Amino acid sequence: MFRASNSLIGFVNFMTFLLSIPILGGGIWLSSRATQTDCLRFLQWPMIVVGAAILVISLMGFVGSCYRISWMLWLYLFFMFFVIATLFGLVIFAYAVTAKGSGRPLLNRGYEDYYLTDYSGWLKDRVSETKYWSKISACIHDSKTCPKLRRTVGGVPESADMFYRMRLSPIESGCCKPLSACGFTYVNETLWNPNPGLLLGDPDCSRWSNDQDQLCFSCDSCKAGVLASLKKSWRKVSVINIVVLIILVIFYVVGCAAFRNNRRLDNDEPYGVNRMTKAQPTRIHF
Repeated sequence: MFRASNSLIGFVNFMTFLLSIPILGGGIWLSSRATQTDCLRFLQWPMIVVGAAILVISLMGFVGSCYRISWMLWLYLFFMFFVIATLFGLVIFAYAVTAKGSGRPLLNRGYEDYYLTDYSGWLKDRVSETKYWSKISACIHDSKTCPKLRRTVGGVPESADMFYRMRLSPIESGCCKPLSACGFTYVNETLWNPNPGLLLGDPDCSRWSNDQDQLCFSCDSCKAGVLASLKKSWRKVSVINIVVLIILVIFYVVGCAAFRNNRRLDNDEPYGVNRMTKAQPTRIHF
């Protein structure tokens, strides 16, 4: 029974080791996405830290079960509890800060427009802070996201109708073109002429610049596009985290039961001792 219980703990820890891989992968994926879109590098670190912690702790439990080191198994269960609590908190946090806001569909357009007023909460305030936004906008500029939109057909820039059918990412729509409500006239993907006959009511209309180094990087729509991109990325990673969290909880409960069984067996008498014989008083024959 001891071997079976120990093998069960070893199996559980091996599985938690495997589960740490998608969590680490999610954090690394967010990191790779950050270099191309939102550039918020501080947001993927909790995922990487949790994934690395699960990896190290599961190895600790695996070694403890293989070599029957009870104190290491106890530490494994102790720290794994806090890892599960942290992962649960990250899932709740990710859904809470991305609960509001989405793109606004446009008639006869393949893309959506993004408005900062549609978003609220901690993430919006974080992105909108000057010290963070200056870094984010510079990162978007350096990633050449907008220049990559430019396409030609037979050496001629694509037509307005072709551009309107494009499915732009939130970053491309919010940062690389003006809002559709501004009524600008299309020249090419990143060059738009203002229409003086239209009332430019949204402040972003006056923030747009045909300077290819400026475009709409100072617009609220660009910040909203970043938030929309974050929401999509975080929701995808959160789905993986929820599945991992459920499996971790199940494994943790199984591990606790196996650990208690090991402790009970450690406290039992050595194999070969007959308990019934011990319970009966010894008779002395003369």
